[in-house]
Amino acid sequence: MSEPKIIQGGMGVAVSGWRLARAVSRLGHLGVVSGTAQAVVLSRRLQLGDPGGELRHALSQFPFPGIAEQVLQTFFIPGGKPIDKPFKGPAMPTAKPGRDLVELTVLANFVEVFLAKEGHPGLVGINFLEKIQLPTLPSLFGAMLGGVDYVLMGAGIPRAIPGVLDLLAVGKAAELQIDVEGTMPGEAATMTFDPAAFCGGTAPQLKRPRFLGVVASATLAMALARKGSGRVDGFVVEGSSAGGHNAPPRGKLQLSTAGEPVYGPRDLVELDKIRDLGLPFWLAGSYGQPGKLAEALRLGAAGIQVGTAFAFCDESGIEPALKQEAIQLSRLGKAHVFTDPRISPTGFPFKVANVPGTLADSASMITRSRICDIGYLRHVDRKPDGSVGYRCPAEPLEDFVEKGGLAEDTVGRQCVCNSLSATVGLGQVRAGAAAELALVTAGDEFAHLEQFVPPGQVSYNAADVIKRLVG
Repeated sequence: MSEPKIIQGGMGVAVSGWRLARAVSRLGHLGVVSGTAQAVVLSRRLQLGDPGGELRHALSQFPFPGIAEQVLQTFFIPGGKPIDKPFKGPAMPTAKPGRDLVELTVLANFVEVFLAKEGHPGLVGINFLEKIQLPTLPSLFGAMLGGVDYVLMGAGIPRAIPGVLDLLAVGKAAELQIDVEGTMPGEAATMTFDPAAFCGGTAPQLKRPRFLGVVASATLAMALARKGSGRVDGFVVEGSSAGGHNAPPRGKLQLSTAGEPVYGPRDLVELDKIRDLGLPFWLAGSYGQPGKLAEALRLGAAGIQVGTAFAFCDESGIEPALKQEAIQLSRLGKAHVFTDPRISPTGFPFKVANVPGTLADSASMITRSRICDIGYLRHVDRKPDGSVGYRCPAEPLEDFVEKGGLAEDTVGRQCVCNSLSATVGLGQVRAGAAAELALVTAGDEFAHLEQFVPPGQVSYNAADVIKRLVG
């Protein structure tokens, strides 16, 4: 398998959907779907009526038709739900998920990868966040059932994932230790997924996808290469100018006068140490410009990962009106991003694009009613009796404090699960409450989106991005 020169970033909740990944893969590069909250994405798209029929087509190809049929019966609404009615939600992820949620999670990841790969021989990857651990095992299995070629994971230290892929590929049960706040010495919480039990007796032998760790330092890359539970196949080396969640600055957090984290010399990646590992790597963060691919190749990289440019192309999942707002801001020289150290419940800095009518507006943040009803970014904590509990800094203050959280940890936090769902047209509807506002994330290249728009056009597609990157 030859290494791709361009990796399309796996972004947000369904921003990097199957349409975008398919378009990039057909052009000879690595298209990547986002694996975040796929159970929510599939269930809500089915409730919108699946107007093109693609989801039902993918469901018909799932190797366990009884599961697909049950999901259809539960969530599919012919013609789509009324616009003023709420989405029916799957259960929130927990350390001991019910069978229905496990099946939906496997199926949803299968669907996204299957559709991205269908009809061409190109490579397709899936991106996960290590911070979102609870759905990881069934998500990986579903993606592998769909034939995924690469698994990319960052936002943490995913040492266990290479070994998990090894086990799932040969049909063996895999275990993943869960981070639990407040655990006592000697305690550990784990989740297990058994492919044979899921498949009713005998698990299929599956292709083991390549694993790429998304890292922000040579230290992390070396730790993964030397102490990972299995084979690490390469790295995406991501700088702080990339969109979405950023690694925090090394050392004590310092903020600029604007309130953004200050990154310094210690945060620059030592590429010589990355090269010495002898594994392929791709450079990410402000590489969406002409000439940057050639620059990366000169530095010894296999290529580049580009997110922001693809996030606003025609094939991405972002709502069309938001894309148009973003491109217009870029044309006017008014597009910028703010690296918010507080907004994400994960505790990681998160880049927010200044798109009007979204949660980038501080007044909108203040007026939004706090609620946690999707739950992918909840923290797992140890209760006094030793059992496991769940709390989120973006949930109602009184709920968070009652569960043992500190009030100061809720300041500035927003429900990223709900807002990112709204960004792709899957926002929840609640009686008597304002519509969920989108949250648009982008890297520093957000300012330069206009470069991809062909003369006389008002938008651009994935092919326009690739043409400019390789030209």
